[in-house]
Amino acid sequence: MTVFRGRERIEVKTPEQLDSMRRAGLVVAGALALMREHLVPGVTTAELDRLAAEYIADNGARPSFLGYPYSGDNDFPATVCISVNDEIVHGIPGPRVVRDGDLVSLDCGAIVDGWHGDAAVTVAVGDVTTPERALLDATEDALWAGLAAARPDARLGDVSHAVERSLAAAGRYGVVREYVGHGIGSQMHMDPQVPNYGPPGKGPRLVPGMAIAVEPMANLGSRQTRVLDDGWTVVTTDGSRSAHFEHTVAVTEQGPWVLTAVDGGAERLAVPSLSAR
Repeated sequence: MTVFRGRERIEVKTPEQLDSMRRAGLVVAGALALMREHLVPGVTTAELDRLAAEYIADNGARPSFLGYPYSGDNDFPATVCISVNDEIVHGIPGPRVVRDGDLVSLDCGAIVDGWHGDAAVTVAVGDVTTPERALLDATEDALWAGLAAARPDARLGDVSHAVERSLAAAGRYGVVREYVGHGIGSQMHMDPQVPNYGPPGKGPRLVPGMAIAVEPMANLGSRQTRVLDDGWTVVTTDGSRSAHFEHTVAVTEQGPWVLTAVDGGAERLAVPSLSAR
């Protein structure tokens, strides 16, 4: 069903619908793991996209991204988004060759029985600098801080604030504002928007059955962005490197259930420091 929270229409799922989202989430997790396995110097981003497309089809799912009409009539032409170095999100796979020292964001979505899962990870290929490694760690930690805040009776702003506070504690990073997390379920992008910044205690109250995609994006330099001429690829304006991590999480009576993590998020959500971020 759909419930009204202020001006937003937020979909609340049944347990059976969340189970379908979990199946989609596990397909996404598997596709990301396969791409990571093959993410070595010399591979092209098109080859990684092909591997993901085959994996999704072989597991009875459909890609969420292929043909997505996000940018006017310029439908997204690939199965996954692959963004390298100063590319933040929505990079289009192609002939680009991955090189040692690259930071590569892999963003994947899949549909099972009409229900979506969406997740992303940024991987360091070979040797990267200490600040780049710290950026990846800080962004991933901020993701898990946000996921840990997705509990019944919390406010959506608590999730956003947890992400922002975690990144601020880790260093001086440019937290992207133009692109945010989102509700997810029968569509890939739904209400509510989930910013990676903002005060706690604000926004819709979280109730069991809601599902959101939390996805912090942080840059080593400025938070400013621009879109390339392909109409999709978002890059940092100053050329600094960026990191992007994402999971789909369901709010349940027992707490957050990370639908795109193989263990449901059990290991990372058990870290005591998350609740203090």
